Amino acid sequence: MSLSPLATPATAQPTLRRALTPWGSFAWGYSDVGADIFVGLGLVLGAAAGASNIAFLFAGLVYVCVGLAYTELAAAYPVAGGGQYFVLRGLGDIFGFIAGWAVLLDFTIDIVLFAWSCIDYLSKLMPQIAFTVHPWTHFLVVFSVIAGLATLNMIGVRESSAFNEIVSGLDVVSETAILFFGFLFAFRPEILVHTMTVNWPTPFNLMNGTSLAIISFVGLESISQAAQETQKPASVIPRTSISLILTILIFALAYSNLALGLQPWTPIPPDQHGHAQALWQYLGSEENNGAAVQVLASLIPYYGALAALYVPLLGAILLLISSNSGVFGSSRIAYAMSQSQLLPSMFQRVHPRFRTPAVSIAVFCGFALLELVFAALPSLSHGFKDVYARFFRGESGITFLGDLYAFGAAASYSFVFIALIALRFKEPETPRRFKIPFNIPIRYRGTRVEFPVIAVIGWLGITSILVFTLITHSIGRFAGPGWLICGLIAYVIYRRRKGLPAFGSQRRDWRKRQVQILKDAGELELMDEYLANVKRIDAERAGAKPA
Repeated sequence: MSLSPLATPATAQPTLRRALTPWGSFAWGYSDVGADIFVGLGLVLGAAAGASNIAFLFAGLVYVCVGLAYTELAAAYPVAGGGQYFVLRGLGDIFGFIAGWAVLLDFTIDIVLFAWSCIDYLSKLMPQIAFTVHPWTHFLVVFSVIAGLATLNMIGVRESSAFNEIVSGLDVVSETAILFFGFLFAFRPEILVHTMTVNWPTPFNLMNGTSLAIISFVGLESISQAAQETQKPASVIPRTSISLILTILIFALAYSNLALGLQPWTPIPPDQHGHAQALWQYLGSEENNGAAVQVLASLIPYYGALAALYVPLLGAILLLISSNSGVFGSSRIAYAMSQSQLLPSMFQRVHPRFRTPAVSIAVFCGFALLELVFAALPSLSHGFKDVYARFFRGESGITFLGDLYAFGAAASYSFVFIALIALRFKEPETPRRFKIPFNIPIRYRGTRVEFPVIAVIGWLGITSILVFTLITHSIGRFAGPGWLICGLIAYVIYRRRKGLPAFGSQRRDWRKRQVQILKDAGELELMDEYLANVKRIDAERAGAKPA
């Protein structure tokens, strides 16, 4: 069998356009992860209280392991699909589907959750669209935002990438300014120590807070999902991924410690019962947890007056591009799954003019709109509100989205770590420009491979967060597995109709595909290195010296 590079047929179908620069790659990841702290900070403070920084620390360390795993895999396999593709290649078809379906849940919810929160932030400046006051107006505006983002992404990644790059740069500056002035003028270490000592949560609440904290780190895989549209991915992706990992980790830990140790320049209003509140309680209350970053910034001496004016607008814009990344990510996952015959072929159709997966964008934005309707119905219909409260133990529709968001992330990430280990053993010939540290060299089938210790640590961490989610979130405990079960039923029906193994895997020539992947990515040196490694390893396994 020849492993020479494949010729591209003259009648080849349109493919995804490589338009993302290094900053564009970073912006795609930041646009998804960077907005998470705007939603997650208040939720974690409300659950984990004085241990909120510990919850963020645990989730952050797991996130570092996840980020390192995605960086290695995306640089080695620069194709659309991200974690779903890695799991498919490492573990087989059905596990690839489960991982992809879990991520699709996350990204369709991403579209709704961040579009919803975007309008919540804008409502601080425009009360006419506040959900608590005008729910129908809020609903229609969010609906229009999702429809507009779908149109933007159908036009092409270059246009939506430029949008992300500008806003991501502005937000990095803004979040840095909030932290700088907050620690300079208002942070008191003794308040931090007092808060952690007096307000330490129960084990249940700490697990709840930790499961919510992972929400603040979801989205790094956007970089790997855009790998097929990134210029020189083997060298660009490691740089942008490591930069993003450090940026988000610093922001999350800094914001949580600032919130626990900040001395506000104005008195905190009492709660609805007239009781005095600490700052963390005020930020974690139902009234403020959706806009905790804005409230925190407004309470910083001197700087707070200015922040109260612009943070709602900038936060809304960043949340908008995070919703935009949900559109991008879901469509690219569906595109990749369809190419692997895990979803019907219509999801890999590329628009002949814009060269974007228009069908995938339309379908999964449609799913997002259905989720929006379900989340909004309790407030739009009093009759449905009673049914929803009884069925889901009184949790709000937006809480439903948050629960599933945490479940989908933890479920998919757990498979990625296993896939990383499997691919180290199955495909040692694949060049890895970036390799996660702390590996144990062993011999497998006559070839030297390196066992990744961090992958095991990361798997234990993310599995713990998945268990925390199932224990502490009633909706996530049932609706999350329900989404996977429904998806699996549809998958089995589709595969049987196509005459494909429902629980097994198709036979694929991964080596030939890898040559084509590296060729398409413009990584010709890596392609030559890969071919040389294949020849050497085949000779080792045959018991002969390579020529």
